[in-house]
Amino acid sequence: MILVELVCLKFAVIVERDEDGYYVASVPELPGCHTQANTLDELTKRVKEAIEAYLEAKGAMPREGVELVGFQFVEVPAK
Repeated sequence: MILVELVCLKFAVIVERDEDGYYVASVPELPGCHTQANTLDELTKRVKEAIEAYLEAKGAMPREGVELVGFQFVEVPAK
């Protein structure tokens, strides 16, 4: 029996909710890789599919040196 070790890649995903109530996911390490869904469970499934499709289409690995270290909310005066 031959065992094959599956290598997994880990990506940071930013999740937002748009004005229509949809959840929108984007992957900073993969420019242009994003998707949306009505529920978080569906969004998780779709973003995995989007990442796999991106990597297959681009034939490339994620950008080196990009690391999500956090996020913060910043307020500025409205004009």
